[in-house]
Amino acid sequence: MRSKARLIYNPTAGKETFKTQLADVLRILEESGMEASCHATCGPGDATQAAAQAAADGFPFVVACGGDGTVHEVVNGLASVAQRPVLGIIPAGTANDFARALRIPLNILEAARVIAGKTVQPLDLGRIGGDRYFVNIAACGRLTEITYEVPSRLKTVLGQLAYYVKGLERLPGLRPIDLDIRAGDFIYSGKAMLCLITNSRSVGGFENIAPRASVSDGVLDVLIVKPTNLGEMIRLVGAALRGDHANDERVLYFHARQIELNSSEDVDLNIDGEYGGRLPRSVEIMPQHLSVIVTEAQSHIGKSEAGLLQ
Repeated sequence: MRSKARLIYNPTAGKETFKTQLADVLRILEESGMEASCHATCGPGDATQAAAQAAADGFPFVVACGGDGTVHEVVNGLASVAQRPVLGIIPAGTANDFARALRIPLNILEAARVIAGKTVQPLDLGRIGGDRYFVNIAACGRLTEITYEVPSRLKTVLGQLAYYVKGLERLPGLRPIDLDIRAGDFIYSGKAMLCLITNSRSVGGFENIAPRASVSDGVLDVLIVKPTNLGEMIRLVGAALRGDHANDERVLYFHARQIELNSSEDVDLNIDGEYGGRLPRSVEIMPQHLSVIVTEAQSHIGKSEAGLLQ
């Protein structure tokens, strides 16, 4: 019996290339024995509704085709249902952070072949306030706001460079925020430039931002950047590009299963590049809440990392 897959794609994601390759993607899946059908999203929240409907209709596979925002919406449609389909990802967005974290090819047709292979591994999710989920990152600090300040048309034209352009604009005026964090026995109260709560290693185009992170280890990786001046921040960004930042004295890095975030200021939480509400917020890990299709090599990596961390 042919397994059914529901493709949910954003026709405006990235440089709008997915829809031009849709016929080839469907051919690859059909040749592998998958019966695929499609839903093109038409606005914010539509991918969430489409994913929930696909789960209700009994699809065993739901594939998010787009950027990190599309993946975020699809995950939120799947995470709250009782019978959760396996998640697939075909990256077609601007940053594609989560696809990078899973080492899914950024070439659309190669990613479709990964879906056709149906190699599955468990996937942790983060949960905010009990009813909203993130697959990759929850973050606060003024620099994190750029992800929803970049116009979609600029992202279409410039791709990931659009984020760097906007980030450079913000750096000179960057100021720390008041932050209160409680995670088990760990407490931090004071100023911070940035707080990142990650489920994977790849965030914002930095492919090793949380070097000890795994998507199936049952914990979240937390990084707090203490107050720095502009020169120090630029040097720290350079260290992060090389993966050398985790042991810097200005960075606190630890694991946690539940984190309470608060501030005396008006501080927004950014989740998977989308607006996630204003602090205070509670963040927790949902261990192996979904399953995701990965490359065969990544499946072995995930198993070995989970084994080391348990």
